[in-house]
Amino acid sequence: MKTLRYIICLLIAFISIGLSAQELSPYMLVAESDLTIESAELKIKSALENQGFELIGDYHVAGNKARKVIVYTRKDLKEIAAQIKDRGALGAALKVGLKTDNGLTKISYLNPEYLFQAYFMDTYDKYSNGLSKIASDVEKALSPLGDVNKGFGGAMTAEDLRKYHYKIMMPYFTDPVELMEFGSFKEGLSTIENNLKNNKGATLKVYSLIFQDKNIAVWGVGLMSQEEGEKEFLPIIGEDNLAALPYEIILQGNQATMLHGRYRLALHWPELSLGTFMKIKSTPGDIEDVMVELCK
Repeated sequence: MKTLRYIICLLIAFISIGLSAQELSPYMLVAESDLTIESAELKIKSALENQGFELIGDYHVAGNKARKVIVYTRKDLKEIAAQIKDRGALGAALKVGLKTDNGLTKISYLNPEYLFQAYFMDTYDKYSNGLSKIASDVEKALSPLGDVNKGFGGAMTAEDLRKYHYKIMMPYFTDPVELMEFGSFKEGLSTIENNLKNNKGATLKVYSLIFQDKNIAVWGVGLMSQEEGEKEFLPIIGEDNLAALPYEIILQGNQATMLHGRYRLALHWPELSLGTFMKIKSTPGDIEDVMVELCK
């Protein structure tokens, strides 16, 4: 009996090692379809809702009618994300990207497993069954629209994602930018909501997730500035990865933070060369400036 238990433990260990060694791509290509962006959007939204997902926002990236992102979540994902203290709520929003060129609409989505490993890090293991089910249900929902097994945009192992940083001396997930300390969660919530309502700093509120019982709020913010926003940096680093957007701001208790641009952009564009990254060297600071304004 002891021998059998030992063998079972060894098998579990080997399976775990194998899973951690698998490479995950940040995006999954669903299809390149002759559907219009509007028709594709309707089919995607219906498919997600049929798997119990909740649609929480959408927008035209950079104001371009041929570029769209749909944001969704689900009750079980929100419950898990809210339990993870270090900005885990950022992982509660999943995204589908639509990009139309020359009569073809490219449908892709942000790979949930990639995001979960990066944002939840070692805590992922505690909720792995539930998170794997969510990722599987996303694939199940979108599979009628095409082949969802084509990853693109790079690849990293779970181990690398959990400790990801772009280069030496670059920030990690655990090195956020501190934007503002408010007198209370209520004050921070009201301030940011009002500023987004008024499109302060050329921003657009794409979605919000409010966890009142946890004093946590997350906003997806469209960066609509013509000179310093998505229109400026996205064509440089790659529009195929548009399901990385919108950028987030998170309020936990009375503290508003954001992920550092040199982490957040690099994670979602892992194939960026240093040369290309240098072409947007002002973008992390530009984004931080906008987020600070939303907190005033």
